[in-house]
Amino acid sequence: VNNEPKTLNIKELIRYFVEHRKEVIKRRTEHELKQAKEKAHILEGLIKALDNIDEIIEKIKASKDVKDASDMLIRDYELSEKQAKVILEMKLQKLSGLEQKKIREDYQKTLELIKRLEQILADIQEILNIIKEETKKIIERYGDERKTEINESEEFDIDIEDLIDREDMIISISNAGYIKRMMQDEYREQKRGGKGVIIGTKDNDFIEEIFMANTHDYILLFTNKGRLFWLKGYQVPLVNRYGRGTAIVNLLNLEKDERISSYLPINDFNNKFVVMATKKGIIKKVKTELFSRPRKTGIIAIDLSKGDELIETKITKGDAIILIASKFGKAIKFSEKDVRAMGRNAYGVRAIKLAKNDEVIGMVIANEDSALLTVTENGYGKRTNISEYRLIKRGGSGVINIICNERNGLVAGIKAIKETDKIMIISKSGLAIKSPVSGISIIGRNTQGVRLMKLKEDDKVVAIARLDEDV
Repeated sequence: VNNEPKTLNIKELIRYFVEHRKEVIKRRTEHELKQAKEKAHILEGLIKALDNIDEIIEKIKASKDVKDASDMLIRDYELSEKQAKVILEMKLQKLSGLEQKKIREDYQKTLELIKRLEQILADIQEILNIIKEETKKIIERYGDERKTEINESEEFDIDIEDLIDREDMIISISNAGYIKRMMQDEYREQKRGGKGVIIGTKDNDFIEEIFMANTHDYILLFTNKGRLFWLKGYQVPLVNRYGRGTAIVNLLNLEKDERISSYLPINDFNNKFVVMATKKGIIKKVKTELFSRPRKTGIIAIDLSKGDELIETKITKGDAIILIASKFGKAIKFSEKDVRAMGRNAYGVRAIKLAKNDEVIGMVIANEDSALLTVTENGYGKRTNISEYRLIKRGGSGVINIICNERNGLVAGIKAIKETDKIMIISKSGLAIKSPVSGISIIGRNTQGVRLMKLKEDDKVVAIARLDEDV
């Protein structure tokens, strides 16, 4: 449309097609009119010559050459140069009575055609009538019965998911709200302290979350405002790591100032719980069955107080050990059993008592065979055994998780990891580094950690992700 690609509905398709046909017919008619007028002009000259044929023959015979004869015809009979040329090239057979009659009849038909073509160009309804007639002729010529039977029998009923391979993929979501699905081999492994590889982002956007999901898994997408949406893994566009992906707002019905804050791949909604943590230290537990019926408009997952936001969610079996950390370097570990299951619209209970201006930065399931990876915004971090965090009741102030000083900066994120895992660290400028966990030393809670990623002065770590052993 006007040299631009557009998506059109049926009504628009028909309208633009008719406009195109109108233009085609107009140009075709103008071309035919031009040809008809040129033909009439030639026939008019021939008729004038036939009316004075004996006189003209004598004058041509008396001419010195062709040019002299042409000039004579133009001068004495008010003919054009084209008419004079055709008369001089006219064969003697045209002088017969029958041929003269054909020329005069052809001239009259050409005048009638000119009149008809001018009527078409002067009346848009005439053009529309031609479109109708030509469309009918297309139907008569090419129209036939459908050759393939439309059968709604269950025997031929195919679910689109049956055509999609089950495959584990890397899914990333950027700070500006772009989501994409990538093959696992998009990243090469590096040792800790490396400079990383570029993940495709634009306009100061950066990758904020990366996680593994199967193409047939549901992806539960929780927003900062406490709402929940659903996507299937295969519904996420497949893009290479240099591509930006698709804006989530084009896939989900988000409100103004609403963004996705947490993501959970899930393939079974039975006998599980979703545990949610908020920025102000509130925790809530909900049975996954309550989240098993997708709605395009989303549903309420947690009721939030003013100024609070949902920042982290986890799937559990109801008896997990929870560890929550803050950006000021504090952490608390307590039993999930301290939190009763609630309805979707409930508010939740206190998980950690925060200092002024502090806020929750992350939540993990604290398995005793795992370690806690803590990464600071300046690219430093450490691995600490989960057993070093004592189990207490929820609602306390917690213990020191990492020293937050000028070198380290504040905490950027935490992850529960195993020796065989790999991690990905992402910076604000879009740099990402993938490293094996085994290359990070295990040290105590109350320590500063080691450099994990080299950053420029104006760059900061914004997110970390744990990748499975086979990534």
